[in-house]
Amino acid sequence: MVKDYIESNRQRFLDELFELLRIPSVSADSRHKPDVRKAAEYIQKKLKEAGADVSEICETKGHPIVYGEKNVSKDAPTVLVYGHYDVQPPDPLDLWESPPFEPVIKNEKIYARGSCDDKGQVYMHIKALEAMMKLKQLPCNVKFMIEGEEEVGSDNLGIFVRENKEKLKADVILISDTAIISLDHPSITTGLRGLSYMEVEVTGPNRDLHSGVYGGAVANPINTLCDMIASMHDENGKVTIPGFYDKVADLTKEQREALNRAPFNLDEYKKELGIDEIKGEKGYTTLERTGIRPTLDVNGIWGGYTGEGAKTVLPSKASAKISMRLVPNQESAEISELFTKHFKSIAPSSVKVKVTHHTEGSPLLLQPTRKHLRRPAKHSKKYGAKPQSQPVMEGAFRL
Repeated sequence: MVKDYIESNRQRFLDELFELLRIPSVSADSRHKPDVRKAAEYIQKKLKEAGADVSEICETKGHPIVYGEKNVSKDAPTVLVYGHYDVQPPDPLDLWESPPFEPVIKNEKIYARGSCDDKGQVYMHIKALEAMMKLKQLPCNVKFMIEGEEEVGSDNLGIFVRENKEKLKADVILISDTAIISLDHPSITTGLRGLSYMEVEVTGPNRDLHSGVYGGAVANPINTLCDMIASMHDENGKVTIPGFYDKVADLTKEQREALNRAPFNLDEYKKELGIDEIKGEKGYTTLERTGIRPTLDVNGIWGGYTGEGAKTVLPSKASAKISMRLVPNQESAEISELFTKHFKSIAPSSVKVKVTHHTEGSPLLLQPTRKHLRRPAKHSKKYGAKPQSQPVMEGAFRL
């Protein structure tokens, strides 16, 4: 049995995963370029050891993509597994209770940068391949496409996909970079919000000034930037960019009810986050706000003096990184242009504005009634469901 094989190899699997987690494959930091390559080589090696017929590193203009495949029959269906081996920067380091690249186990959970985004999930699929190969139970052809640039926008992934359509041909794509509701509620994600990621720069005077001499007479770029950002939401939490919601599809009452049937406890949610109250677009539940509605958020903001002690500087520049999560029918390139036009239009004449487009990604929504998302009838009785095939959105069930 696969479960027996996994349990008997549990410690080895953990040891190997920890080796991968110890590699600081931070794709956003050029200083870690050798580490990103090291992680790619590790994934390639483990795919080969798991039994893949093909295991190779595919070069791109950026970080490499690891490709692997195992074919059992030309008549069998093919699953393409997608994931990424790069991780986000671990900063701020002082908030870590243990070193980010030295994994530790606490309360049956692995704590390390990348343990759940996305090295843990990727490695799970590799070990699943190994287990089924060892036991001769692999029921389908499997392909792997594991990239090293997901955390910096996947700029070269689209190029790789277009150039390798035949190699990547599959019946279904399994994305191993999502989440489940809980350990008690295994679940399949049927939609992902898209992304438009921008960087803005607001410039006032041609140099930093002394606030005691110039304060009150010259526009402070930080103050101005904060005012501009604050104006991008109205009192109901809606984004004020003209045209932002023009193509957003409204879900039916039945669809919204289905979404809100997912297990969710608001009090536990607030307790886990250490907040007293939630905040978001008026008229929508928390599950709807995080699942079916577009957003605009500031991901970073800086300017002036932020070191120890005091410095009465009136800064020349202020900057921010701003991301927008998008829903089906919203095109990332179009939203980026709408943002740029609007941000420049609300800038007062006392400052100059620069907007840089960083990352764009389209949203995706699958119909939950598609055949690959339906649980087979042969499993329904075992898990207490109706004895016919049902779409996954009708409820999670214990495995």
